Amino acid sequence: MSYGPIELLVARFPGNEFTGELGSAFEVLVGTGTVRIIDFLLVSKDAQGTVEIAEIDALSEAAFAQLDPIVAEVSGLISEDDAHYFGNLLEPNSSEALLLFENAWVVQFAEMFRQARGEIILNERVPHAVIEEILAKAEAR
Repeated sequence: MSYGPIELLVARFPGNEFTGELGSAFEVLVGTGTVRIIDFLLVSKDAQGTVEIAEIDALSEAAFAQLDPIVAEVSGLISEDDAHYFGNLLEPNSSEALLLFENAWVVQFAEMFRQARGEIILNERVPHAVIEEILAKAEAR
């Protein structure tokens, strides 16, 4: 099986306001083959600074029902050490989702190049801040 680039995404939810509403957005991305969610953890820090880690099966029933069908069976790749590292960076009374996902669309994209006798020699993510800086310089001209 071919895999596309795999990325770690960490999204913060101030005030521990994670409700699981991302599930419907993820359903679209997974359903269209754009991404494959490989692992998902919810990390929270309470007012006293205690960090808690929750797999999707420890979330509310509604959040679990939305996320379980779209997280691949290859979960368990985000380590507890990783979760604690990011959790310790949180402000008190906030939470974050740690998401390991595959850019599944790249597999089909790469296959198109192979069929055209081409080879992908570089595939690198350009940080958003760098793009903003380039655009700002271009607008200033």
